[in-house]
Amino acid sequence: MSTPPPTPSPDPPPEKPAAPADPAASWSDGLRFTFGTLTVFPVAVRRWDRGAARAGMTLAPVAGLAVGLLAAATGLLLLVLGASPLLAAVASAAVPAVLTRGLHLDGLADTADGLGSGKPAEDALRIMKQSDIGPFGVITLLFVLLGQVAALSQAYGDSWARGALAAVVAAGVGRLVLTFAARSGVPAARPEGLGAAVAGVVPVRGALLAGAGVTVLAGGAGALLGGSGVLSSVLAVLLGCVCAEGVLRHCVRRFGGVTGDVFGALEETAVTVALVAFCLFA
Repeated sequence: MSTPPPTPSPDPPPEKPAAPADPAASWSDGLRFTFGTLTVFPVAVRRWDRGAARAGMTLAPVAGLAVGLLAAATGLLLLVLGASPLLAAVASAAVPAVLTRGLHLDGLADTADGLGSGKPAEDALRIMKQSDIGPFGVITLLFVLLGQVAALSQAYGDSWARGALAAVVAAGVGRLVLTFAARSGVPAARPEGLGAAVAGVVPVRGALLAGAGVTVLAGGAGALLGGSGVLSSVLAVLLGCVCAEGVLRHCVRRFGGVTGDVFGALEETAVTVALVAFCLFA
């Protein structure tokens, strides 16, 4: 009896082509992304993909520079008109809030409520999405804004140039930490929202280069005030980034990743620490 021929094995299914990566974005697209998402400036965001997010979050300190210059200009204008350093400080702290529609302050309050709840990640994230602000958020906002105004008032009291420099450096540091928070390896806590759109988009090397650039520029601007200006400016950058990194790691442990609210909390943390450091090491 003859052996039947072997049954031919079915051909393996064709492999699915890999999803095309988002094309690299131009510097123009990156600037549009960062100003369109981090400020109220009337900028049309032409691309909303990972490539544009990568360029935009790398350039986030540029938006901080613009916000800081406007904050400093407002404070200086009030001083010229005869206002006190305290009033100039209030104005310099208010301008960034206006230019971001309070986005970062709202994120700070929501993150404080989520962390302060002590609940598991899913419940904490649900609390953060609610529109109201709880007691932890109110207390955190109060002390953060008081700290910013007090530090700016001291800086303006020392000299108009020191106050203006403090406002600009702090704003730059506040957006630099967003670049670090969007680096590769930092996950998103939710599959949707701004956090998911920008989480992990910036290569570590790009984040480090942005950090080095901001530090050098801050030190160079501080040199106009002498050696103490260089020291206070550089330490403001370094300490602001270190403290924000600590908050970032804690949020990743608690929430499983970053959200848009966490980005806001990091920005306000860095700004406050940078202003305090600027005054302590004057």
